[in-house]
Amino acid sequence: MNRNNLLGHLTLALTIILIAAFAGQLRRWDRHRHKAPCSTTSRAFLTDRKVDLEGVKNKAEVLVRFRSGVTEEAKRRIAYRLNDNIENEIESVNGLVFIDDLDNADPQAVADEYLKMKDEVEYAEPNFTISLEPLDGELTNPGRTEPSDLVSGKLPDDPMFNEQWSLANSGQRGGKARADISATLAWDKKTTGSEDVVVAVLDSGVDYRHQDLMQNMWERPGNVAAYYDDQLGYVDDLNGYDATSVGGDPMDENGHGTHCAGIIGADGNNGIGIAGINWRVKIMPLKFMSKGGFGSTKDAVEAINYVINRKEAGVNVRIISASWGSTQKSQALEDVIRAAGQAGILFVAASGNASANADKSPHYPASFELPNVISVAALNRIDELASFSNFGAKRVHIAAPGAEILSTWLNGDFREASGTSMATPEVAGVAALVLSVEPNLTMEELRARLLKSIDKLPGLKGKVSSGGRINAARAVGAE
Repeated sequence: MNRNNLLGHLTLALTIILIAAFAGQLRRWDRHRHKAPCSTTSRAFLTDRKVDLEGVKNKAEVLVRFRSGVTEEAKRRIAYRLNDNIENEIESVNGLVFIDDLDNADPQAVADEYLKMKDEVEYAEPNFTISLEPLDGELTNPGRTEPSDLVSGKLPDDPMFNEQWSLANSGQRGGKARADISATLAWDKKTTGSEDVVVAVLDSGVDYRHQDLMQNMWERPGNVAAYYDDQLGYVDDLNGYDATSVGGDPMDENGHGTHCAGIIGADGNNGIGIAGINWRVKIMPLKFMSKGGFGSTKDAVEAINYVINRKEAGVNVRIISASWGSTQKSQALEDVIRAAGQAGILFVAASGNASANADKSPHYPASFELPNVISVAALNRIDELASFSNFGAKRVHIAAPGAEILSTWLNGDFREASGTSMATPEVAGVAALVLSVEPNLTMEELRARLLKSIDKLPGLKGKVSSGGRINAARAVGAE
């Protein structure tokens, strides 16, 4: 090749390189045109108070599910081409990965790029932020009040028990006698729970040092290996799982998860505080909400994936209690909850606090039409649908007490709170009671049992599909 030809070829090669580099920069400019935070905010339905986003940490901006048959090498190649990184893969949902966009571009724009690859990608969506806002109502150490003669069945010696109207309603504080879940009859005739049953509380974590919870907190058994994930490595999950920092310390800094845990399983008949629906049970804390009350779809998915892994490792976790949600639908979240159902795990979820018809304005995850989901509405002290509660003849399944519910709080405290967040662990707690006497029930059988074990209420006709309030005594076969 003569010198002129050589120079010509070099000039052509340099021109091609410059054109390619300029095209790549154009792509980055396009992705930055509407630059946004690394996650899209979706407001949850727990209360109406505004909060800011300080402290939110979501590294992965986009959740992508590749189609079956796309190899690991192909996934990495696609991500590399788009200047992205695969942060984690969700083992329980084939093809689902978390994408970290190294350009820090608009998450929806990044998702749209993946959606263009129809042969390789099933779906792609932004990693939505879910806000968990403070609860209403407070009652610190209300003191012991004597139970009414209208309350029958087995009564614990916990000093605040008579304030727990959802378990034994004698008409206290303007309530309606016997407008409760018949817990005392279930305890008297059948069971107060079993340490063999594990309930996962997917929330802000749990104060596992609370004196009224310590006895019933789950710890990873010695014969079960520490949690391992190919991307995240080993996690010392002795006390549960923290998806916010990918660690094993799910200590609650918000209070919401601790409140829900106490409803399910505060230590009963121990002379301290309150009684849970289960006096004996094991509560597995799953933390995906921060101190400020923020989490993400990614962290919720990761935590549920953890539960499935522990179930497969031999932990008898049968129920997930999820007292949160939003109007934003996530296909990734739906897929991992479906996977939990396939693993035999019931998913009990709050219907929402927007006073809305969920059949027309769905709230997720409660509105996912999956065979392992139970959506729960809230009742007040007089057996009426609470004013804040969502409803729906098709998408809301059952009701439970959810107004002015006394339970455990941070730092050994106790507090009242209202919301479908409180009604949800009432149903999850009854589910655990059922499993304490019938441990071999399948997930499908357990769900059917709960939906049949109700007290029909005229005010719930056309509001929830079962038309009734959960009845613990009937669920365990005590009446």
